[in-house]
Amino acid sequence: MAEPFLIGDRMTGGYGGADILHGCTVAVEKGEIAVIVGPNGAGKSTAMKAVFGMLNIHAGAVRLNGEDITRLSPQARVAKGMAFVPQTHNIFTSMTVEENLEMGAFLRRDDISGTIDEVYRLFPILKEKRRQAAGELSGGQRQQVAVGRALMTRPSVLMLDEPTAGVSPIVMDELFDRIIEVARTGISILMVEQNARQALEIADKGYVLVQGSNAYTDTGRALLDDPEVRRTFLGG
Repeated sequence: MAEPFLIGDRMTGGYGGADILHGCTVAVEKGEIAVIVGPNGAGKSTAMKAVFGMLNIHAGAVRLNGEDITRLSPQARVAKGMAFVPQTHNIFTSMTVEENLEMGAFLRRDDISGTIDEVYRLFPILKEKRRQAAGELSGGQRQQVAVGRALMTRPSVLMLDEPTAGVSPIVMDELFDRIIEVARTGISILMVEQNARQALEIADKGYVLVQGSNAYTDTGRALLDDPEVRRTFLGG
């Protein structure tokens, strides 16, 4: 059986001397959405950062399209086609929307106008506000800028840490719709999300982490239908 397009395989590690992840595995296939959920302190964001190279793992490996990238820096992983959108401080507030998008393409040496047009097609409100300072936008619009900026690198993998944190339910639904659209273009999406039920509804694969280990792994639909998962993690 072929290995997933991106996999953080049995990762153990953390910050300083303390391990937060204990043999944790997360993976995503090409053009699919994988969601990491679990209680606070479960190691969800830590798993994401480990996959992106923002912390060292001393056991396990990270592989992208069959290549071992465990020792690569985050910058080198960006060059390999990975993009990461952190939960906070993910835009340049004093720059305009369009300047933010241009900054996302800093590694590129080709014409970026077509990609900017694609981002505007995905997020029409950004085209409308392209000359406005990003710091003046609503929370949901800022998240669209952050995702759009990440897409400017033309990634094969888009990693999102709590993309719907602090936005209204309507905006959350809209963001999830856009995330589905991004995946349909063939980009793999690995996402950490507090709104577990809604995230699992759009997920091809779901990972429930508890104390840095895999508690449940299945399709999003199967996890939603699992009475034990529902009772323990989804509020019944």
